[in-house]
Amino acid sequence: MADTTTLIDTATDKQTAITPEGWLTDSWYLAAPSTDLKPGTQSRQMVLGQPIVVGRTAAGEAFALRDICPHRLVPLSAGTQVETGGEATLQCPYHGWRFGTDGVCKHMPSLTDDSPYDPGKVKVRRYPVHEANGAVYLFVSDDPRFDGVPDVPVPDFGPLPDKPKFVIQTTFNAHMDDAVIGLMDPAHVPFVHNQWWWRPPSVGLKLKQKEFIPSDRGWALDRHRPSSNSKLYKWVFGADVETEIRFQLPGFRWEIISNDKARLLTLTCLTPEGPKKTRVTQFTWWTGAPLLNLAIPIAKPMARKFLGQDATMVDLQNLGMAHQKAMMWIDDIDVQAKWYQRLKKEWIASRSDNKPFENPIKPVTLRWRS
Repeated sequence: MADTTTLIDTATDKQTAITPEGWLTDSWYLAAPSTDLKPGTQSRQMVLGQPIVVGRTAAGEAFALRDICPHRLVPLSAGTQVETGGEATLQCPYHGWRFGTDGVCKHMPSLTDDSPYDPGKVKVRRYPVHEANGAVYLFVSDDPRFDGVPDVPVPDFGPLPDKPKFVIQTTFNAHMDDAVIGLMDPAHVPFVHNQWWWRPPSVGLKLKQKEFIPSDRGWALDRHRPSSNSKLYKWVFGADVETEIRFQLPGFRWEIISNDKARLLTLTCLTPEGPKKTRVTQFTWWTGAPLLNLAIPIAKPMARKFLGQDATMVDLQNLGMAHQKAMMWIDDIDVQAKWYQRLKKEWIASRSDNKPFENPIKPVTLRWRS
């Protein structure tokens, strides 16, 4: 079955949990790898088209605030961290206004003792943060004035070491919808990733028949033995290796490769920065598999090349999208693309109508050649 589909969903006046650009709100997104946030420093990030200052206090607390001082609109990320009344604050470089990690202004240096202004009534938006296993996530509420505890669970990818073995980042020149669907596409691998160490053309195309099941706000390619042409898995892990792949809204994809002696998890996080700009960050953790510890100097550039090949396809796709928006989707290789759109619609409906999210995906076996 084939159809043509335009990827970007646009919001209506009655919808919540989605921006006009088609990005989901009331959701967690990756802010930065933990190693990017040095104590006492901060940096400017673009998330869902909005400027956010992401930083870490000298005491080690990660925080995220809207990166605009409400006084003269200067980025707070250009300022410095100073202590105010025993509390860590971020000082605007223009007039010295100081904001705590809760977003509340703690000090306005220009005020006289008899000034009627109360700094505490001035506030910039605070984004809840969660840090775990070497990654910092932030929650983007649909309500910009939200200041509570998110009712959406924090990202959880199962048992992981405290720190990843390595992290790579790149940027796709694509809307997040296109980036997600490109990364989940099962049929492009033998053509885009055909390097000798992964899928050389000589192995040919083989019939794939995989069981998919619904999972929390997403779906999973259930645990299975890897394909006979996935040589790298066997070289590293040996016998009896199994793999599974999972996707969860708004943009987390992770693959687990394991046997009774070792476990590797590769997590790909998508953070929309602008209408045609999506930050792609990939974390890799493992336990056991001593050969991988020796191979880090090689594995990291290999992973970077892998993502770079996907980014190249995005650039080529943009040449066609400049003249045509609709794409042709066929079953079974494009079923995951359709699931993604269905999940987005259900998420928007559940938040708009204040009802529990119900996963519309049912268990199914998909078949294709790759």
